[in-house]
Amino acid sequence: MEAGVPSARSRALAVLRVRSRALAVGLLPAALAVVLVAARMTGRLAGEPWPAVTLVVCLVAAVVLLVGGIFAAVVLRASPAVTPTVPLSEAAAPDLYRLVRDLADRMDVPPPSAIALTPDCDSWLEDRTHAAHRRSAISAGPESEQGAAPVLVIGSPFLWWMRVAELRAVLAPVVAGTGPSAHPDIADARGFVRGLDAAVDVGSRRGLGWIAAPARLLLRLCRTDATEMERGVAAAASERAQGVDYGLRIVAQEQVGLAYAGWDRLLTRVALPAWRMGRWPAHLDAGVVSALTELSRRDRLAEGFTSRLGERPACDLLEQPGVVDEATSLLAARLFHGGPAEPGPDWSPVDWTAYPEEVVDRKWRAEAARLHAALDALAVPAGRPAGPAGPNASTGPAGPAGPGALPGSVLPGSSSAAASSASSGSSGSSGATGPAGAAAAAGPATIEATGSAPPTVDGFAGPTLERVLGYLTDPVGEGTAGEALAGRLSGDLAREERAAGAAQPSAGKARGADAVPLFPLQPPRSGRDLLADHVTAMVCCAAVDSAGAAPGLDWLDGPVLLVAGDRRSDLAPRVLCLVEDGNPEPLRDWLADLGVRPEKPVRLV
Repeated sequence: MEAGVPSARSRALAVLRVRSRALAVGLLPAALAVVLVAARMTGRLAGEPWPAVTLVVCLVAAVVLLVGGIFAAVVLRASPAVTPTVPLSEAAAPDLYRLVRDLADRMDVPPPSAIALTPDCDSWLEDRTHAAHRRSAISAGPESEQGAAPVLVIGSPFLWWMRVAELRAVLAPVVAGTGPSAHPDIADARGFVRGLDAAVDVGSRRGLGWIAAPARLLLRLCRTDATEMERGVAAAASERAQGVDYGLRIVAQEQVGLAYAGWDRLLTRVALPAWRMGRWPAHLDAGVVSALTELSRRDRLAEGFTSRLGERPACDLLEQPGVVDEATSLLAARLFHGGPAEPGPDWSPVDWTAYPEEVVDRKWRAEAARLHAALDALAVPAGRPAGPAGPNASTGPAGPAGPGALPGSVLPGSSSAAASSASSGSSGSSGATGPAGAAAAAGPATIEATGSAPPTVDGFAGPTLERVLGYLTDPVGEGTAGEALAGRLSGDLAREERAAGAAQPSAGKARGADAVPLFPLQPPRSGRDLLADHVTAMVCCAAVDSAGAAPGLDWLDGPVLLVAGDRRSDLAPRVLCLVEDGNPEPLRDWLADLGVRPEKPVRLV
């Protein structure tokens, strides 16, 4: 017997004693009522005040039994939390099931009842035998049967990055945990704790404090013992797995740390911008291989790790890796971003080859359009009407914005664009004032409506980078122009996100509690960060339109600007110098070196 098993069992018995004491407290009034009634019937408690005392005790006992019965029913019937995963049937991964069963046989423990994947760098066992799971049809497989072994949940990045032998070494101590989990006392204690946790959730969501409060009290009473029980189980599982690929497990643990670092960068830098655009990368797990290979190349501590890529990857244990990858990628978007559970017109997959054009370029154009819309709103003089549609008007000679217009953008040729161009021209942002400056903001919409090209500035028409450079003449601070623009961008973006959520009521209803991300990747962005992102997007759009640059994808940093096929990483400090210090000269020098003309119009769609 492993050293941790006796400790885990003793802690499990301590948890069960908490349950027994709670049951005794609930039955105490009823026991007292039985004693009083029996004494009254035998004549031992005759006379006053015993009839009244007996009646009161019986009433209290009935109320306590009723409340205790309802509480016990909630604890027994409430569905414990189940981690959202992608189920993996044996037909979809026969080799993986054989590997796991071989591990269980070597360690003489019950094999897991099923295997599931999670878009995270972790692996664990999860019990899904609660009766509520069968009633709600959460699981119809063998894992939901009474007494079934736990489900083995594997982090999907492990399958794509690790080799078969490494995965086997990493899973050995996890699979070994099915042995202690089969012990009746440990299983009973775990079920009691999960039931209390589910009761707290039910009481909190439905406003039933008389259910949530005692459940929290019981959880506090058994918290220490439950924690030590799990530590004992983990120690026993680790000891049992000592003889299975122990030497290789040390090397595999290094890959776990590397996988976590690369996976985090891939989600926050690459996937998150796509999710915010209404697109979800369909093969995140395949992308993690490229990200981790790049990380290995950059990190001198990881030298030599790429040589192992010649060995058989663990994803070869799956029959259809691409299908599984797509399912886990969609689940990742749901967990970390709050996206819909199913693809739709506004929530479509994107392949890595199309990522630069369909995500990076669209992201830059949308942010550039939002930046100019904010400038339009701020450029309207006080007391002067901005037109029938307000400062964010998207109409002009060509009529309302068509389906190709981006949210928050202003169509070229709109009345607000002309007004802002005229007013910003007086401050030196466009170099023209009056009719010429107003016409400089006109574009294809005006040409289509009037049949002739409008007057231009220096031969060009449309929104320009010069307008942005001329406006940000002081650092971001309270009461400054930069702070006003940052606040306007924050408000516009918040309104767009609320409108997008309201436009999909059916999707929000279908997602239910998952309408918000369960595990958000990043805190809300500050106004300064938003302003820097939007200025960077405007500069990148100008570089693409006038200097032959192109949008690109870096596996660790996400959207990047490519010039002659090489990544330009020197743009960020110059944008920060403009945004934070109000100094446009470093950025102007960078633009001049690249051959970008700030006065040339930028395409926003």
